[in-house]
Amino acid sequence: MKTTLLLIDIQNDYFAGGRNPLVNAEQAADQAARALTSFRGKNLPVFHIQHISLQDGATFFLPDTDGCKIYQGVLPEQGEPVIVKHTPDSFFQTDLHERLTAQKIEQIYICGMMSHMCIDTSVRAAKRLGYSVCVLEDACAAKDLVWDGKTIPADTVHKTFMAALGGTFAAVMKASQLEVNDEKMV
Repeated sequence: MKTTLLLIDIQNDYFAGGRNPLVNAEQAADQAARALTSFRGKNLPVFHIQHISLQDGATFFLPDTDGCKIYQGVLPEQGEPVIVKHTPDSFFQTDLHERLTAQKIEQIYICGMMSHMCIDTSVRAAKRLGYSVCVLEDACAAKDLVWDGKTIPADTVHKTFMAALGGTFAAVMKASQLEVNDEKMV
């Protein structure tokens, strides 16, 4: 099964000093870099997804800002495509599906930010399009959310979304398990 890695929205605004910092963004980026190194070492295709916000009233990922740039720890190398999106869905109004189809990709490993927004939306879209999907949960990050006057901690948000995606929409695993599952990646 031909496999790829999607690194979704690992961008400066999600880190300390950015306009929308997430909880454990650094740790997630370290695990995403680990997965990226693994895929590159096997000469497997990698796609970087970059969100540029064009929405009125947007407060982060604004065009032509440092915050919208891809984070230094997972910068694309020459030949690795960067797909620019403007919504949470990496497939919506982009050529991602066409590029994956052209390369005969059947299985997608996904990591990035935010677990409860772009990761969730893109995983469900990938599944709907017929891909076998695996989420590298420790290479994803979330933030605290407020619902009904109560703060839901980022860790709970993240785990809830991983639990909701696991099984029905994707396999969920840790980036460190990639080395163990080499045979699944070819």
